[in-house]
Amino acid sequence: MRKSGILFPIFSLSSRYGIGCFSKEAYRFVDFLKEAGQNCWQILPLGPTGFGDSPYQPFSAFAGNPYFIDPVGLIEDGLLTAAEADGFDFGKDRERVDYGALYNSRYALLSLACERFAAKGGFSSADYLEFCKREEFWLEDYALFYALKQKYNGASWLDWEEADRLREAKALKAAEEEYADTIRFCRFMQYMFSVQWDKLKTYAGEKGIDIIGDIPFYVAMDSADAWSHPEAFCFDKDRVPELVAGCPPDAFSPTGQLWGNPVYDWESRKKDGYSWWIRRFARNQEMFDIIRIDHFHGFAEYYAIPYKDKTAEHGKQMEGPGMDFFRVVREKLPDIRIIAEDLGNNTPETEKLLADSGFPGMNVLQYAFDWSESSYYLTYNHRKNSVVYTGTHDNPTTRAWIESCSDHDRDFARRFIHSENSDYGGFVWDMIREAYRSCADLCVIPLQDYLVKGNEARINEPGTAGGNWQWRLPPNFLSHELASSIRQLAVLYGRTGK
Repeated sequence: MRKSGILFPIFSLSSRYGIGCFSKEAYRFVDFLKEAGQNCWQILPLGPTGFGDSPYQPFSAFAGNPYFIDPVGLIEDGLLTAAEADGFDFGKDRERVDYGALYNSRYALLSLACERFAAKGGFSSADYLEFCKREEFWLEDYALFYALKQKYNGASWLDWEEADRLREAKALKAAEEEYADTIRFCRFMQYMFSVQWDKLKTYAGEKGIDIIGDIPFYVAMDSADAWSHPEAFCFDKDRVPELVAGCPPDAFSPTGQLWGNPVYDWESRKKDGYSWWIRRFARNQEMFDIIRIDHFHGFAEYYAIPYKDKTAEHGKQMEGPGMDFFRVVREKLPDIRIIAEDLGNNTPETEKLLADSGFPGMNVLQYAFDWSESSYYLTYNHRKNSVVYTGTHDNPTTRAWIESCSDHDRDFARRFIHSENSDYGGFVWDMIREAYRSCADLCVIPLQDYLVKGNEARINEPGTAGGNWQWRLPPNFLSHELASSIRQLAVLYGRTGK
């Protein structure tokens, strides 16, 4: 069935308190999607972010980002007053997220709500207790990790005292008692995140909108997952990493790329039926209707570098778990729906795994127009079982791409999509129309492209530090006229899902 959707991160919503969240604006965006004839809302990972603010380097592969808890919802629940919420500084720029201001204010605000929740008997409520029991596998470890991060002033768990780093039972018991209030606060935040997200997801489902969520292939080295499940990773007996992830040297990077994420011990994971991964997929299946696997290549093959190395030059290409892993996933979670992010280096191993799995891959039109004029991403090379994008969160907006690409690529794109528009707005919409024309079952367009935004609205520029994950939509910016224009495309190219 041909469908279409919009890529728009939660943090980019124009809600009131400094960052997009599960607020009324999120519900209005669901209404906008419905009015625009769309079927899907693609978001980025929802995990708690750390230094650098990247949702692809979360502190947990299971937990939710407390920044997305809507303060207005807490006010309506009687856990805050409007005056208290308005008394905090969450940043003055309505079109950029100020993560420093959020860090200094959001947790203090949520702490007030937690105190009221306790006073109202919330911690003994059946709903809260059921949540804690249901999510016990990850919640208890994450809450303790969160508390110990406070104890060590944010330092990586690799630098903690040995007893805490190695999770000695006596030390963990002592920490649970000493930091009981902090642990309870962490559980409260995860509970409120779950309550508000479930409500929003249910609303989207009632409107016929599927949520496409992201699952990063790797976890952050400084994460609750690496600390609490060392058996899943290539650590030595003292829980010191032996190998980390990256990319081999190439023409663009003579020393390669050293990402630093822990790599998985796939041999031991296979022996226990990939239990940690199955739980991870099950958690994401609860949260999303469709899961987009970031860096799908890693399941076919991955590059591992000795932990102590300063560059990626001496790494080694390793074989991933392949179809054996996905057969187990299908067996345990037969209804799971997956999109494979297979962009970049399409090796024979990755192409075979994609074909064997049956998952739809991705096509990005910005990659289609190059000097060869025969790119894999040109629409006549698309497969029906795939997803087409003008660009992703890692790309410039399509307007910015048009402004910065070479004269050859721009001219080739014009000829290919038959665009005679001299203005950038018309050119961008012609690119969108080309994506809608693709035979790919699903077409997903970043919201910034519909708005013909330039580089100021870029979400992320890989390889750069600072300035990413910040763009926000100005308040009251979406119109009925825009929804009507998008709906016309969906109807014209048979993407209403009917």
